Amino acid sequence: MSTGTPPNRIEDHALVGDTHTAALVGRDGTIDWACLPRFDSPSAFASLLGTEEHGHWSLRPTDPEATSTWRHRRDTLVLSTVWVTATGTVEVTDFMPVDPHHATIVRRVRGLQGSVQVEQTLRIRFDYARALPWVRQVGGDEAPALLATAGPGSVIVRGVRFRADGHRHTATVTVEEGDVVDTVLTWYPSHREPPEPLDVDAALDRTERWWLDWMSTAHTEGPYAEASRRSLLLLRAMTHGATGGVVAAATTSLPEDPGGERNWDYRFVWLRDASLALAELIAHGYREEAAAWRRWLLRAVAGDPADVQIMYGVAGERELPERTIDELPGYLGSTPVRVGNGASTQYQGDVFGEVLAALHDARELGVEENADSWALQRALLRYVEEHWQEPDNGIWEMRGPRRHFTHSRAMIWAAFDRGVAAVEDFGLEGPVDRWRALRDDVRAEIEEHGWNAERGSYRQHYDTDEVDASLLVLPQIGYLAADDPRMTGTVAAIEQDLRVGDHGLVLRYRTTSGFDGLSGSEHPFLACSFWLVEQYAGSGRIEDAERLMDVLVGYANDVGMLSEEVDVASGHHIGNTPQVLSHLTLVSAADAIARARGTAAGHHTRVAGHDGGTRSAARDAGAGPVT
Repeated sequence: MSTGTPPNRIEDHALVGDTHTAALVGRDGTIDWACLPRFDSPSAFASLLGTEEHGHWSLRPTDPEATSTWRHRRDTLVLSTVWVTATGTVEVTDFMPVDPHHATIVRRVRGLQGSVQVEQTLRIRFDYARALPWVRQVGGDEAPALLATAGPGSVIVRGVRFRADGHRHTATVTVEEGDVVDTVLTWYPSHREPPEPLDVDAALDRTERWWLDWMSTAHTEGPYAEASRRSLLLLRAMTHGATGGVVAAATTSLPEDPGGERNWDYRFVWLRDASLALAELIAHGYREEAAAWRRWLLRAVAGDPADVQIMYGVAGERELPERTIDELPGYLGSTPVRVGNGASTQYQGDVFGEVLAALHDARELGVEENADSWALQRALLRYVEEHWQEPDNGIWEMRGPRRHFTHSRAMIWAAFDRGVAAVEDFGLEGPVDRWRALRDDVRAEIEEHGWNAERGSYRQHYDTDEVDASLLVLPQIGYLAADDPRMTGTVAAIEQDLRVGDHGLVLRYRTTSGFDGLSGSEHPFLACSFWLVEQYAGSGRIEDAERLMDVLVGYANDVGMLSEEVDVASGHHIGNTPQVLSHLTLVSAADAIARARGTAAGHHTRVAGHDGGTRSAARDAGAGPVT
């Protein structure tokens, strides 16, 4: 099977989505990744993980010298691409209507000047390119349509007449100035009748207004306001409209180490990433999303806290078995291509702290507590009380032996701290004296075993002198101040061991230490570098923060998307995309710089208190309950 170069690099993509799933549109006019009808559904287009034989939908002028520019219409996921040829100019508008009933991709071509011949090539490949569909023409000359079916899924493609060409279908049309040509692909269950044709004008208007209305709540200021707005928009795009679950990315198996085995499926809801995304959304005015996520959480983790997983399916599914798809040769030949995620069975103690901290942020920012949600938090805290001393796999999902990771221990501390604050600040019922004592015990343990006195820094875990970029979050959770000598010493160690390239981006940890149980290496992790920006800003190194922030924001492509990592030598994006953790830490870093400059727009944080706990530090501008 061919393992040739994919039609587009990771950074050569823009996202269109309907809050239920998403598609990646390449700079060359090719949709080469789309899973229908849900983020974690089997793919219908998967050439990103192989070649065009694995499913794609191209639309572009036939002129090989055509050039293009693209942008999302402001504060929307409606993508506009303008193609200029020797004979004329056309605009291609790609979007997915925000419709809870059908997953639909619309590709509209509008003639702007002259005359342009446009060609479409369509290869539909269901089930990760393992199912060649039965395709037939329906509708006649007045309403041409292509119907493709394989197993449980069908798509109907309306608007132009496609002709068969081997195992692909093509359509060519000449677009004159003022012409509008729509092609509409809709997925539906194969046991049902095809849905009615879409009113494209109405759907486009409704979709634009939906995104504009959602973005009207966002509070962003300062030099990174536009990058923050785009990141908030992408966070919403990755939040499932029906369930409230926040998926980590829209893709699977885009490699951390091209050509290697570090290829993972990110189309699931990590409690950690979702909790951090929740904190950013509510800090910027999105209380409804916070309430929806809390309802998702209550459903997903209902039952015995001992059964809590680090990740779930979009609707709270617990079974996420990891398997390989041998039919897909992988991005740049990176195999295996994985579906599902075996890390779902790991124990990662830090997720309890992230969840409880996010729910406490929701309380402090005006999201009303209820008996069920507090009962859930009480149950989680009871479990933490009983298991807080156990080693875990850590935030980076190490596939080696369990360790006492310092970051995980600090998040356990945060779990007890937020329990104490819930009682003391909000009058909720709970064993506050016991939680306070446990919080102090965890801190004492961290200071004894997680602190490397010889180096003057915290360590990755209790059995090593290695450092880890996750230690940068200690001030963010209020464990200690950003300018505390213990923290500045840790930063110095991270700068020495983990910085890569001339601009100061950082790795998560040194893979050469052998703790993660995997072969190969990886590139600088964008979220960790944004954490370093936040640390610089909080410790008074504002110029360093802005210098690094400028570099990081510069790695976003021209439609504002970031993946998981970046190759500093080439500038290529690495890993799954758009990466929720990268975008939420961008927003948080921008807020940290705004706070340091005194121009914060309603961001909320916590600072270390004198009693070993934390206290609230909310900024006035835009703070308080929101709707």
